[in-house]
Amino acid sequence: MRFLFAFISFIIFFTYITPCLGTSFHYLREKMVREQLEFPLDGRTPIRDRRVLWAMKTVPRHLFVRKEDMICAYEDYPLPIGWGQTISQPYIVALMTEMLKLAPHHRVLEIGTGSGYQAAVLSLLCKEVYSIEIIESLAKEAIKRLQRLGYKNIRVKIGDGYYGWPEYAPFDRIILTCAFPKVPPPLIKQLKRGGLLCMPLGPRYGIQYLTILFKMKDGSCRIKKETPVRFVPMIRRKNLLIKANQR
Repeated sequence: MRFLFAFISFIIFFTYITPCLGTSFHYLREKMVREQLEFPLDGRTPIRDRRVLWAMKTVPRHLFVRKEDMICAYEDYPLPIGWGQTISQPYIVALMTEMLKLAPHHRVLEIGTGSGYQAAVLSLLCKEVYSIEIIESLAKEAIKRLQRLGYKNIRVKIGDGYYGWPEYAPFDRIILTCAFPKVPPPLIKQLKRGGLLCMPLGPRYGIQYLTILFKMKDGSCRIKKETPVRFVPMIRRKNLLIKANQR
């Protein structure tokens, strides 16, 4: 009898409840794009790029957060994903994506895979995404998640993002989802002439700014600071080893 009751409950859940949850998340995603990105209620600069808005409507953000945070995945704030790291709030993900001015033929390097959400958004707007995550557990989870969800044009490797991914350089665009006091020279070297790099620039406990680095055709660079932000700092290999030894 108990087995029969459990079986019936299982059927009811997956027949009726699960589709409702899917519909609910779809509604929340549409609401997020409308109220936080396209027509912000707080006066922030709207996201205008239609392709970026489409990508934000398409990627299921709730599948890139912890199960206990799924219900608030589309709220207007960052969420923890473990190891002291976060998934950025939707507006910042969309803003940085828009700042990259992506084209379908672009190859993008991302520093800081995290849960894989930013990479998933980028992958819908460019040819290939190469993403580096220094925290092994996060990288392995992101790889499984991206494969399970069918993102085929994303490569993830475990490593120190400061040094980039020279085997696949040069890149049309580079994005850092972690803050650093200066633009890492290896990344500038791996950026194509005529390319863009977007990152939160600034000290760990000070003011950071979303910053665009333009690499000119002659190889020189021009930097433009934009919106003040607060990001987790870039983790270097030596810092990770220190943290591991403290556990």
